[in-house]
Amino acid sequence: MTDRARELGMNDSNFRNASGWPDRDHYSTVRDIATLAIATIRNFPDLYHYYAEKSFVYSKIRQPNRNPLLFKNMDADGLKTGHTKKSGFGMVGSAIRDGRRIVVVAHGMKSMRQRSAETERLIEWGFREWAHYALFDGGETVAQAPVWLGASKTVPLIIKDPMVISVMRKSRKNMKVTVVHQKAIPAPLNKGDQVAKLVVTAPDMEPVEVPLYAGADVGERGILGRVGAAIGYFVWGGLGN
Repeated sequence: MTDRARELGMNDSNFRNASGWPDRDHYSTVRDIATLAIATIRNFPDLYHYYAEKSFVYSKIRQPNRNPLLFKNMDADGLKTGHTKKSGFGMVGSAIRDGRRIVVVAHGMKSMRQRSAETERLIEWGFREWAHYALFDGGETVAQAPVWLGASKTVPLIIKDPMVISVMRKSRKNMKVTVVHQKAIPAPLNKGDQVAKLVVTAPDMEPVEVPLYAGADVGERGILGRVGAAIGYFVWGGLGN
């Protein structure tokens, strides 16, 4: 379990049993649990719907789902409750509204009532105060970068996957999108080479970085062109293109 957790990016978790029964060396964090919840939703779409079932019957006994969010009008569909003496009452909640999903992990509550109220409050706050913003489509050219001693003076910088940023609505106007690369990328370049990165910053948000790739092959300039560019660089400065 711990090895698999590391593969998922859960770097602050350690498991000593499969039941969750307390153990001094059995621990996790709210961030790691959120990582696990998101992996569950993404990796098991054919099974995830079971988390939304309000009850089931086993051996003629009706077993109710203990997730209080399912019984509120808030589009919740998962995931689970928890409780230990040390960590208090906890909850991993998720809701999807207009195609947008929010996952909340909260622990340390003193009662089931507080657990229910706090997770509902956090989810509603997330839908109200945060929004998704589509910045680029997958395969879109983000910018052109200069190429040093290339057969072409520039190369298109391509983002591989669609980029959607979740940010607080009040921070949207101060969002900055920056392309970072060498002053001039040296030739030769092969289409698909990672040559730059896109950095998105906004108040109250950790910077988001994604790689950018060369959108075309760029061969080296011929010998005369390279000599001329070198002379131009030493005489005039700049890139010598």
